[in-house]
Amino acid sequence: MSKSPLIGITADSEEPGGYSRFPWYALRQNYCSAIAEAGGAPIVLPHEPGLVDRYADMLDGILVSGGAFDIDPALFGEANRHVTVVTKDDRTKFELDITKAMLARNKPVLGICGGQQLLAVALGGTLIQHIPDSISDALAHEQINPRNEPGHDVAIAPDTLLHKITGEELIPVNSAHHQAVRDVPAPVVIDAVAPDGVIEGIEDPTRSFCIGVQWHPEFHISDADVKLFKAFIDACRT
Repeated sequence: MSKSPLIGITADSEEPGGYSRFPWYALRQNYCSAIAEAGGAPIVLPHEPGLVDRYADMLDGILVSGGAFDIDPALFGEANRHVTVVTKDDRTKFELDITKAMLARNKPVLGICGGQQLLAVALGGTLIQHIPDSISDALAHEQINPRNEPGHDVAIAPDTLLHKITGEELIPVNSAHHQAVRDVPAPVVIDAVAPDGVIEGIEDPTRSFCIGVQWHPEFHISDADVKLFKAFIDACRT
């Protein structure tokens, strides 16, 4: 049996209150269980900027997780900030640094929800700051039903790695975001789109494995989600 690849997962960062009177890290358990079930060994990464290169040398792959916050628009070239934007600057800086370090080493990267948006920015893309203000007749991308249920479908583009992995043209996904990828530069491609035109997936075909999805596949809404994690871990073995 081959050795389980070591997968870093970025944690969320919370201010004092709730769990602790001091700042604390947080991560939903199913990020870790999805990695483990696919054959990887998950490691939660604290936001230590001085350890970015150590992490990147050690890890076989990285999962950039989501969270209830936004990326500073200045990082993708916009001077104005929408009133709804809430940032976690230290977390974002660490995630950008570790993502760029993994990309520089051509090691597999999987971005989920806010992690897809972070990946897009790391690759030179831009974001929509607030979907309802930018997309006419937008879907309810912050679904009101539980996150372990589908919110809408996404169409997967043919001739993409995501299509090869899933074997599907249309899959149900959950949805928990008010921002989205606006555009990405070549050679990055859009591999999944919601019915209202919102970008739901990106990939860089020039890299070993570099995929971002706007939904949360760790909930295993469909077989496609399970296949995505397996493909990610398989790529981390090479």
